Amino acid sequence: MKKDSTLTDESFFASGLAGTNWESGSDNDVEGQLAVDVYQTNKDVVIKAPIAGVDPENIDIDVTNESVSIRGERFDEKEVDQEGYHFQECYWGAFARTVMLPVECDSDKADAAFKNGILTIRVPKFVKVKSKKIKVKPS
Repeated sequence: MKKDSTLTDESFFASGLAGTNWESGSDNDVEGQLAVDVYQTNKDVVIKAPIAGVDPENIDIDVTNESVSIRGERFDEKEVDQEGYHFQECYWGAFARTVMLPVECDSDKADAAFKNGILTIRVPKFVKVKSKKIKVKPS
């Protein structure tokens, strides 16, 4: 069953987000939360995040065996003053997200790729070593 993560108009206004000033450098500096998809393959835990408009040089990723933290900043190249906007729904400024990994992973072998505005992080799962009984041979 797929989880419903829809933010309705009612929940949006009740959350207080409707009145948030998303402009970077405002009096109410808010760090945006990055949307992510997290899934497992047989070998890896994969995290995907759409972060179009961000230079890969402005993305900081910290990986441990238990979590992945992503930080960055999206800069707005202002073409008009604030008064010139009819709508301003895009988030500009700093963003961050920490994801707890569902299984213990090998952070030393993690890698990241950025293609078409999608950040993909792959963290290999630790290979579980099964216990094996051995017999002692006489010398």
